[in-house]
Amino acid sequence: MLRRWYDIERDLTVMDEWRRRWEEFFTEADRPATRLTGNWPLANLYDSGNQLVVVLEVPGLSEENLQIEAHSDALTITGERKVEVPEGYRAHRQERRPGRFSRTFGLPCPVDLEKTKASLRDGLLTVTLEKHAAVQPRQITVKVE
Repeated sequence: MLRRWYDIERDLTVMDEWRRRWEEFFTEADRPATRLTGNWPLANLYDSGNQLVVVLEVPGLSEENLQIEAHSDALTITGERKVEVPEGYRAHRQERRPGRFSRTFGLPCPVDLEKTKASLRDGLLTVTLEKHAAVQPRQITVKVE
């Protein structure tokens, strides 16, 4: 079966692209990470009426590895995940990489910084931000006249 040269060239170009992508994949997998990328840690932001609640998944981190900075319109959480091999052991596989992270969340309304609380339990960091009094919902009573 005869083939035209541009058909063969196209096939070689596709094969070369696949080879390049596999090399990038394995090179990236072997490179030690110094900064965690993507949206890590995963987070949820809830509005409970009087409060905003931010919940982050931070398994294996302790309170010493986390820094929380709150402003009236933003919340920034930074931290560092350290992975240490026990003394006398060698790592044969290390999928949990050490690295630093920083996440900033824009808040939908002003918050009272004095009433901000944070707790860490079972790998979940919960930051509770009390809404500023001016934006909290108010109960209005109806009078019959």
